[in-house]
Amino acid sequence: MIEIDLELKEQWDSLMKRLEVQFGEGIEIEGLLMLIGVQELGLGYQKFSKDEKLDVLHVALCTLLEPMGYYTFTGYDEDQWPQWEPVTSIPALKPGEQKLMVKKAIIKYFKEME
Repeated sequence: MIEIDLELKEQWDSLMKRLEVQFGEGIEIEGLLMLIGVQELGLGYQKFSKDEKLDVLHVALCTLLEPMGYYTFTGYDEDQWPQWEPVTSIPALKPGEQKLMVKKAIIKYFKEME
């Protein structure tokens, strides 16, 4: 367990160093989720309403959790926003475990983007 945590920490730190060069220091998970959501939408930079920001975060989380088998992509709605359906329930996790799962998914996402 300690080796896995150390490996994850090293991968996370490496990713953060690369992203901080591009986006500035102090980027947090929520910011990364917004970046991923905007990337997946393909709409480029724009201002989003509060509700749209939540939708962008949803796009990011579904994108990240789809490879883990929690969601399946079903297509696009009339506004060209991607849609998913849940496949299986996400297990009940403690907040630290949720963060760990999201970090692993973000690392995998950026590795696949390279």
